[in-house]
Amino acid sequence: EDFEEHAEKVKKLTASPSNEDLLILYGLYKQATVGPVTTSRPGMFSMKERAKWDAWKAVEGKSTDEAMSDYITKVKQLLEAEASSASA
Repeated sequence: EDFEEHAEKVKKLTASPSNEDLLILYGLYKQATVGPVTTSRPGMFSMKERAKWDAWKAVEGKSTDEAMSDYITKVKQLLEAEASSASA
Protein backbone atom coordinates (compact mmCIF):
# COMPACT_ATOMS: atom_id res chain seq x y z
CA GLU A 1 0.00 0.00 0.00
CA ASP A 2 1.25 3.39 -0.91
CA PHE A 3 2.21 5.89 1.78
CA GLU A 4 1.54 8.90 -0.48
CA GLU A 5 -1.90 7.52 -1.34
CA HIS A 6 -2.84 7.40 2.35
CA ALA A 7 -1.40 10.87 2.93
CA GLU A 8 -3.96 12.06 0.35
CA LYS A 9 -6.80 9.94 1.76
CA VAL A 10 -6.47 11.51 5.20
CA LYS A 11 -7.14 14.93 3.65
CA LYS A 12 -10.49 13.62 2.37
CA LEU A 13 -11.92 12.68 5.76
CA THR A 14 -15.22 14.48 6.20
CA ALA A 15 -14.81 14.83 9.97
CA SER A 16 -11.59 16.28 11.29
CA PRO A 17 -9.66 13.75 13.40
CA SER A 18 -9.14 14.54 17.08
CA ASN A 19 -6.12 16.64 18.01
CA GLU A 20 -4.54 13.51 19.48
CA ASP A 21 -4.96 11.63 16.18
CA LEU A 22 -3.68 14.61 14.21
CA LEU A 23 -0.56 14.73 16.36
CA ILE A 24 0.03 11.00 15.91
CA LEU A 25 -0.30 11.39 12.14
CA TYR A 26 1.97 14.43 12.14
CA GLY A 27 4.70 12.68 14.11
CA LEU A 28 4.62 9.57 11.94
CA TYR A 29 4.53 11.60 8.72
CA LYS A 30 7.53 13.71 9.75
CA GLN A 31 9.47 10.64 10.88
CA ALA A 32 8.70 8.88 7.58
CA THR A 33 9.54 11.84 5.35
CA VAL A 34 12.24 13.75 7.26
CA GLY A 35 13.66 11.31 9.81
CA PRO A 36 14.56 12.09 13.42
CA VAL A 37 13.89 15.52 14.91
CA THR A 38 16.76 17.90 14.15
CA THR A 39 15.43 21.06 15.78
CA SER A 40 15.30 22.12 19.40
CA ARG A 41 12.00 21.98 21.28
CA PRO A 42 9.89 25.15 20.82
CA GLY A 43 9.35 27.38 23.83
CA MET A 44 6.35 27.13 26.12
CA PHE A 45 4.59 30.02 24.41
CA SER A 46 4.42 28.06 21.14
CA MET A 47 1.98 25.44 22.41
CA LYS A 48 0.90 24.12 19.00
CA GLU A 49 4.45 23.86 17.65
CA ARG A 50 5.60 22.30 20.91
CA ALA A 51 2.86 19.63 20.75
CA LYS A 52 3.80 18.82 17.15
CA TRP A 53 7.48 18.61 18.09
CA ASP A 54 6.66 16.28 21.01
CA ALA A 55 4.58 14.03 18.73
CA TRP A 56 7.47 13.78 16.28
CA LYS A 57 10.01 13.18 19.05
CA ALA A 58 7.82 10.38 20.46
CA VAL A 59 8.33 8.26 17.31
CA GLU A 60 11.99 9.15 16.81
CA GLY A 61 13.21 5.55 17.14
CA LYS A 62 11.10 4.25 14.25
CA SER A 63 12.65 3.51 10.87
CA THR A 64 11.20 5.19 7.79
CA ASP A 65 9.41 1.96 6.85
CA GLU A 66 7.97 1.51 10.35
CA ALA A 67 6.74 5.10 10.43
CA MET A 68 5.14 4.74 6.98
CA SER A 69 3.47 1.47 7.97
CA ASP A 70 2.14 2.93 11.24
CA TYR A 71 0.90 6.02 9.39
CA ILE A 72 -1.01 3.88 6.86
CA THR A 73 -2.50 1.81 9.71
CA LYS A 74 -3.64 4.97 11.53
CA VAL A 75 -5.23 6.42 8.37
CA LYS A 76 -7.07 3.13 7.79
CA GLN A 77 -8.39 3.22 11.38
CA LEU A 78 -9.68 6.77 10.87
CA LEU A 79 -11.31 5.87 7.54
CA GLU A 80 -12.97 2.80 9.08
CA ALA A 81 -14.20 4.78 12.07
CA GLU A 82 -15.67 7.40 9.76
CA ALA A 83 -17.32 4.75 7.57
CA SER A 84 -18.86 2.98 10.56
CA SER A 85 -20.18 6.23 12.06
CA ALA A 86 -21.64 7.25 8.68
CA SER A 87 -23.56 3.98 8.41
CA ALA A 88 -24.82 4.11 11.98
